Amino acid sequence: MALSGIIVNNNIVLIDTYNYLRKKHTDWSLKDVIVQTGIQRLRPVFLTTFTTGFGLLPLAMHVSVDLIGAEIELGGPITSQWVGLASAIVSGLSFATVLTLIVTPALLAVPEAFRSLAKNKYFSKVRSVTAT
Repeated sequence: MALSGIIVNNNIVLIDTYNYLRKKHTDWSLKDVIVQTGIQRLRPVFLTTFTTGFGLLPLAMHVSVDLIGAEIELGGPITSQWVGLASAIVSGLSFATVLTLIVTPALLAVPEAFRSLAKNKYFSKVRSVTAT
């Protein structure tokens, strides 16, 4: 649940920025809006990934840091319970960051591409009907 919450939040913010820029800059092409969206959201998405990843990295590597007792323990009983979760979140978040920054912007262009394709097919049929 923690991993999906972070990923969904990153994508919601990316899509919200895309919608905002699309409404604000109606004279921009779709490609310009998508590129600007990626540029604006790159740093926040990377910061989320790096802070979460580096925060969980000690647990994923079986390192327990006790701030009160001022001890660092390798392979302790506390970390053995959390290694699976930390590893899943770190690796999943790393993969999801690539999806968020590459696949999501590409998928934002799909509806426009389908509209353009359908429009071209419709007009080519209309032209062929009127030509005969």
